[in-house]
Amino acid sequence: MRLGNPPNRNGEWSRYYRDRRLHDLDVLHAHFVEHRYARHSHDYFVIALVETGAASYWYRGAQRVATAGQVFVIHPDEPHTGEPVTPSGYVYRVLYPRVSYFAEVMADVGLAKREFFCNESPLQDGTLARLLASFHKHFAEKAPAAGCESLLLRALARLATNHCNRQVSSRPIGRERPAIRTACDYIHAHFAEDVSLTRLARLVDLSPYYFARAFEKETGLPPHAYLETVRIRKARQLLDLGHSVVCSALSVGYVDQSHLTHRFKRFLGMTPGQYARNSNIREDYSGTQSHREPVGTAWKEPRTPRLAFHH
Repeated sequence: MRLGNPPNRNGEWSRYYRDRRLHDLDVLHAHFVEHRYARHSHDYFVIALVETGAASYWYRGAQRVATAGQVFVIHPDEPHTGEPVTPSGYVYRVLYPRVSYFAEVMADVGLAKREFFCNESPLQDGTLARLLASFHKHFAEKAPAAGCESLLLRALARLATNHCNRQVSSRPIGRERPAIRTACDYIHAHFAEDVSLTRLARLVDLSPYYFARAFEKETGLPPHAYLETVRIRKARQLLDLGHSVVCSALSVGYVDQSHLTHRFKRFLGMTPGQYARNSNIREDYSGTQSHREPVGTAWKEPRTPRLAFHH
């Protein structure tokens, strides 16, 4: 399925794809000129190939730049940002493989899920870049599933076997200090409320200043950004279930639709209205379209997993 929006006045555009034949894989092809991603995280992998221009992104404590031909990888639950480096922006293609699917690939190449962590980013790997480019080309042209999946597996296997750092691990869940864990649990339970920094600090008997610093150190996100991340994930779930943008906005704690729209775009690169409309159309590979009730054909998340923490 191809989901897209026309170029805006700055020449920005984005095209979204999803294919249930490939383990519900989400794919993005976009040109961003002014769009800047707020610091956020996902519960899936981000594997991006820069086609033209250069993208700057903050990831694991450092500001990085990926130029044309380079690949950058963002691990699940790792906070990151994204923005153009030059006035002309950048064009990139992105894969969003689910953790469970990537674990299957890791097992196929003889690596346990827990062993994989790509600490180097961006990557200068011509073979990986060519495999990813070939996959995206075939995927966009609606090539047969077998061919697409073969290229996808080759690309992910190349990433796993050539860029797996066995000495560095991703941030484990459950080792954070009890005070931060308590605060996170509270946010997940009260995300629709106007949760203040003072309220969270009092909950764990810390000063607001000290709590804010400790929270960001362990989660990678300041408390307000963590709350926003939880809200956006919840909003996506509601849109997947067919709720209106207004209803979703109010349900997750925003005062109106415009507040959700602004934050949704900053986190995902598209508006909730585009997301909701795209969820109403399914396009099969014979070129026909069928309308149905929205049940999450794009960016589906069956649940909202807890965010992970810095090691």
